[in-house]
Amino acid sequence: MKKILLYDTTLRDGMQGENIFFSPEDKVKIARRIDDAGIHYIEGGWPGSNPGAQHFFKLAKDMEFKTAKVAAFGSTRKKGKTCDQDANLQALIDSQAPVITLFGKSWDLHVESIMENTKKENLAMIKESVSYLLRHDREVFYDAEHFFDGYKACPDYALKTLEAAVEGGTKCLVLCDTNGGSLPCEIETITKTVIDHFKKNSKLIIGIHTHNDCAMAVANSITAVHAGATMVQGTINGYGERCGNADLTSIIPILALKMNLNCISQKNLENLQNLSRFVSETANEPPINSRPFVGKSAFAHKGGVHVSAIMKNPRAYEHIAPELVGNKRRVIVSEQSGKSNIEYKAKELGIKLGENGLNCHQIASSIKDLEDYGFEFDAAEGSLKLIMEKLTNQFVPHFELESFRVVVEKDKEQPCYSHAMIKIRVGNKTEITSAEGDGPVSALDNALRKALTTIFPQIDDMHLVDFKVRVIDGMDGTDAKVRVLIESRDENNIFSTIGVSEDIIEASWQALADSFQYKLSLENKVK
Repeated sequence: MKKILLYDTTLRDGMQGENIFFSPEDKVKIARRIDDAGIHYIEGGWPGSNPGAQHFFKLAKDMEFKTAKVAAFGSTRKKGKTCDQDANLQALIDSQAPVITLFGKSWDLHVESIMENTKKENLAMIKESVSYLLRHDREVFYDAEHFFDGYKACPDYALKTLEAAVEGGTKCLVLCDTNGGSLPCEIETITKTVIDHFKKNSKLIIGIHTHNDCAMAVANSITAVHAGATMVQGTINGYGERCGNADLTSIIPILALKMNLNCISQKNLENLQNLSRFVSETANEPPINSRPFVGKSAFAHKGGVHVSAIMKNPRAYEHIAPELVGNKRRVIVSEQSGKSNIEYKAKELGIKLGENGLNCHQIASSIKDLEDYGFEFDAAEGSLKLIMEKLTNQFVPHFELESFRVVVEKDKEQPCYSHAMIKIRVGNKTEITSAEGDGPVSALDNALRKALTTIFPQIDDMHLVDFKVRVIDGMDGTDAKVRVLIESRDENNIFSTIGVSEDIIEASWQALADSFQYKLSLENKVK
């Protein structure tokens, strides 16, 4: 099998994405997980540009990696300076990273108009910088920034920049679609041209680095591999500047499962969703449900015809088995559901049908009535499980609400102040607690936690990830019904619950209470 090298730049290029930040300690944790996934290179940052990257490399010196090599990123020397005088090159050496990824200019537009340099001096900067770093006993990769745009503008000069890097001694050229504007047909033609240009250098590695500005980053990366590239750079979850980088959580399974290429082991492939979620959690970014392969909706089925088919043979509507990438099949119950959806979902959730409760058709009808009222169970599987248990008389509440009171105070000098008092019953025991919060829902959450924690300490690891409120019908003004969706997560699970009411506090309570009931039902299932 053809071996493809995987190069992760989440900790550098990924951090250039809007709202993405990792502390040096975060970067260490992510690096360990990326290494565990079997990825070959981890770019830790640009030590010449910020103290955070320098701190990471100090921490990384004491780390032992199973598979990966750590790479430091930086630019060629500045014009008019020698390599010994260039602070950026010295920072790369001081990082003690075993691999250095050096980037230089391939596009004459950047050379002459942006850098105000000469083409000749740019070639010297590339060659001398590569050679200098190699003399310090480092593995040096050359990232040809804006290569595809440069080639389209002036192919001869773009190729000369690559030749300069090879003359400097690099064994790896990475072709970059930095602006993300190239199409797969262009990537294929130009990549093949480069490979043919250096065909006498059989040991030279050709890599690809793409951005997603035309929604082509993954397609362009795969096209380059098809054309002969043997290294792919990207980020976990596609994080990156502007529209993002090529998403390794899509590229890796395509390479391994669709193209039968050797990149990571099957065991590591099965942990891909966990890696995706860990990085999104560390970045404090909600996971994107529709993300291919690893997203919650990647193998979700809603239409009754689809569900009926996958119950007979999953291949009818799934391009791979979800377990291959650590994901799982989901069947969604909604107003479009039929008997097959209910049967599949009941089996998945461990709910027995036809015993002291409604049958499939009656359950489907009840759920459609609730959705007509405003509920959306395809977005709230936690509440769906509880509803199906109630409809089949299998629901055993872990606690029951007796009453709650929420007070919100505001004066002209201070922000809103919220206080909640709650009375719940757990078995034969009554708990009355109160708590403050940043808002009424926060106060209710704190009060409920306070009441339950002494009895169910396992709820400590559950926290709210997302809280959404939507007006269902704005025609009724402030009397309109609202839908509240709460997404929660614990160490192993992400789950959503829902509430609907004309009163936003009541709707929030419904969703909040369901999240605790569902969490506790998971704990009982584990036991």
